[in-house]
Amino acid sequence: MLASILQCKIEHLPTTYLGMPLGNNHKELEFLNGIIEKIEKRLANWKTTYQSLGGRVTLINSVLEALPTYVMSLFPLPTKIEERLDKLRSDFLWSGNKEGKKIHLVKWQTTLLSNKTGGLGIKNLRVQNKSLLSKWLWRFVVEDQTLWRRVILYKYGQNEEWVSNVVDSTYGVSIWRSIRNLCLV
Repeated sequence: MLASILQCKIEHLPTTYLGMPLGNNHKELEFLNGIIEKIEKRLANWKTTYQSLGGRVTLINSVLEALPTYVMSLFPLPTKIEERLDKLRSDFLWSGNKEGKKIHLVKWQTTLLSNKTGGLGIKNLRVQNKSLLSKWLWRFVVEDQTLWRRVILYKYGQNEEWVSNVVDSTYGVSIWRSIRNLCLV
């Protein structure tokens, strides 16, 4: 009835909204396969052209790191997905458009260092993910009248510090539990 008044299409969960699946379990790895597929498509297109090492670093920094950013701002990135994304980025960096065995000239962790410290300035996905999720704790502190904050406080209460009580139940807002635990460890 409301959908017909608002002239909206009725959908069933799970569905996709703004490129994010709604109604899925965010702990399942299939949830992030769309991002990996997008990156693999980009890499397939780039492998038909020749890029210098500097060009590949630029593509990694500007495009490959941008694709998972929105998801990483909402969900903790599973280790398996992080490792898969790092492998895709590393293989592209060292092989470019060549097929076959990829010779890595330095450790991947070295490429993640800043240019000033001898690296290539490629972002560490784990650090970026933690940084993006920490934004929610910052917002929890400064946005004291927002609805989402009031819901969290109503559900879990607030301790003497600046954050909600520990989320220890098996039910509830698992995303908030993940953010709180990831950032306060």
